[in-house]
Amino acid sequence: MSPLNLAAHLGQDEFLAQVLHRHHRYVPTAVPDPSRLVTWGDVNTILATHRLDPPRLRLSADGEMLPAYRYTTPVTTRRHTVWQRLHPAELHALLAEGASLVIDAVDELHPPVSRAAMELEQWLRTGVQVNLYASWTAREGFGVHWDDHDVVVIQIDGAKRWKLYGPTRTAPMHKDTDEPEPPPEEPVAELVLRPGDVLYLPRGWWHSVAASEGERSLHLTFGLQTTTGAQLLSWLADDLRRHDVLREDLPVHASAAQRAAYLDGLRREVVSALEAPDLIDRYTAMLDGTDLTRLRPSLPHIAGIPADPAVRVGLTTTRARLEPVATGSRVVFRACDNEWEMAEEALPLLQRLMSVAPRTMPLGELAAAARISIAEVAAVVSELMSGQAIAVEGNER
Repeated sequence: MSPLNLAAHLGQDEFLAQVLHRHHRYVPTAVPDPSRLVTWGDVNTILATHRLDPPRLRLSADGEMLPAYRYTTPVTTRRHTVWQRLHPAELHALLAEGASLVIDAVDELHPPVSRAAMELEQWLRTGVQVNLYASWTAREGFGVHWDDHDVVVIQIDGAKRWKLYGPTRTAPMHKDTDEPEPPPEEPVAELVLRPGDVLYLPRGWWHSVAASEGERSLHLTFGLQTTTGAQLLSWLADDLRRHDVLREDLPVHASAAQRAAYLDGLRREVVSALEAPDLIDRYTAMLDGTDLTRLRPSLPHIAGIPADPAVRVGLTTTRARLEPVATGSRVVFRACDNEWEMAEEALPLLQRLMSVAPRTMPLGELAAAARISIAEVAAVVSELMSGQAIAVEGNER
């Protein structure tokens, strides 16, 4: 499947510089064929073939989650585990009454959605989770609410009316000191999303959504993981433990002068770290290099990847990092919480893998790009597979 290229639809660098985290953006007919991401048939198959216990699968109406017993029945297996069997008739009835259907993390269940999420992860350098929403009536599933993360919405089928009220608190968080003030009575924008339309909404923006156009609605919401100053400081506190003053006990029983001296030493280390011009780069590099969102096994190749030019491989992350080693002709590749130092001859191979991610490539094309043998390519990718950064993939939609 060709890339979805949401970056181009949303505005590439201009979006990053002027829109991201600041304003909403609506792009009509951005995705020519949204059914290539997911169809109603795909939704039916997911519901029929996966054991999706609430809240992974849930029905919501008027801002409340409906109890699962209204559309599922608990089943106890012979191994004494319990799962919820979906009853289509009861499901249909509740949806007809106005409930909205939600499947969380559908990117883990459907490869086309997973690849679209990985494209966003590569561009925005953050984690992405995709939820699926379906509704049939003008009854609102969630009321007027705000999310604690930015979202990119793609309308798949039908139509849905979005009322946007704007933020009442700057960058509100899930764990926050105060709640946002209530939204204004009148929306600042009102949009009807139709198939292929894309909407970006920053976190904290109050909004309400309803299938009020007399049509069913199916859409995907790509939730973007937040990366805040609070998270940076939490990471920095761990990083600074290399300094004695961070590891020492607080001088609870010391004199005022001793306490002041301790705090002065602590302040110097913290301020010095915050003044480092590469601090944010180091933090984001750590986040990229430790991303484990899309790990995937490579069965049946449990003992390494064979030197077969037709075998297709791909990175399990789009956030890998590649850096030269200052002391010699070698490179460092960081991905999936692992690090490899390799000869610079491996550089073209690694660059090629990163350039096509999240898509896969046959070993033969990698060998041609890197100008090394199939056996050498198989050895390199097998090493990366042992560190979970590479997976063998078959032909997929």
